[in-house]
Amino acid sequence: MRIKALIIRILRQIVRDKRTMGLLIFAPILVLTMLHLVFNGDDYNPKVGLVNVPETILDKMDLDDATVTEYDKEKDAKDDLSNQEIDGYVRFAGNVPSIVLEGSDPSVNGATVKWIQTALKPLQGNEAAFELEADYLHGSNEMGQFDYFGPVLLGFFVFFFVFLIAGVSFLRERTTGTLERLLSSPLRKWEIVIGYVLGFGIFTMVQASIIAAYAIYVLGMLMEGAFGYVLFITLLLSLTALTLGISLSAFANNELQMIQFIPIIVVPQIFFSGLFNLDTISDWLSWIGPFTPLYYAADALRDVMVRGYGWDEIQIDLLALAGFSILFMMLNILALRKYRKI
Repeated sequence: MRIKALIIRILRQIVRDKRTMGLLIFAPILVLTMLHLVFNGDDYNPKVGLVNVPETILDKMDLDDATVTEYDKEKDAKDDLSNQEIDGYVRFAGNVPSIVLEGSDPSVNGATVKWIQTALKPLQGNEAAFELEADYLHGSNEMGQFDYFGPVLLGFFVFFFVFLIAGVSFLRERTTGTLERLLSSPLRKWEIVIGYVLGFGIFTMVQASIIAAYAIYVLGMLMEGAFGYVLFITLLLSLTALTLGISLSAFANNELQMIQFIPIIVVPQIFFSGLFNLDTISDWLSWIGPFTPLYYAADALRDVMVRGYGWDEIQIDLLALAGFSILFMMLNILALRKYRKI
């Protein structure tokens, strides 16, 4: 009977917590749906350029299953390759083809080379297959999956742990009465928010610096650009995660409810961060990416670490992260209104 009473009490406690009930049902459905849309999406069709390919050769090539762009000048093809408008291009020298690949994504490189080999197959006839010589704008044929996915994972783990620690810590400040005492003081709401952000921010800066340095200098993650840019990106991402965690903590009554935000807010972002190719995801789902902080952080980290880019190429991503941080800080100030006693 005592065990039965305990079981009934636990069941009643769970049923009364509507958020937990919703999470148990909704979160797995959400994640499984995203996995279904990602892994059952369309096959990737490479974007390939053809530079000054003779008409007689072009007529014999199999150009299906790819987006093909013809160029009169190799410089135009290089510009589009640099801007990631195409994945690679084919050029001929004395009827011998060679290819130039963008190179930052090994899976895209493989798909592009495979398509080019298939497209050129009708030209070979009974002759031996072409030995395609490949040049790389970024990376090399020795580049591994960890080098490509590493920047995304680096950004995700920084974001995840800062979000969790900041949210739980601020929640504890509220539940222990510290926040209420601050609200009853002469401090303005914006001063409290700035104080908390800067206070927690010092520790998140140290954490982000250590994680980035370890990944690059100990694990040997590919690093083509300047480490200073990587550090700046991770610091901005940490600030975004910090302000978001503090904002959402206003809607949680305990640590369990704070953790419940993870599968709803944090996990879905990994699908739109570049870990999976967005070109293969359903159109009605892929538009979510630009509304998530990790989308911009991963893009900036990959530009610096894999492609070796600098400020001009990553400034839009950095402005987006700064905008998210400002937005979440404003929401923090509004959320504090519910705790000020009148």
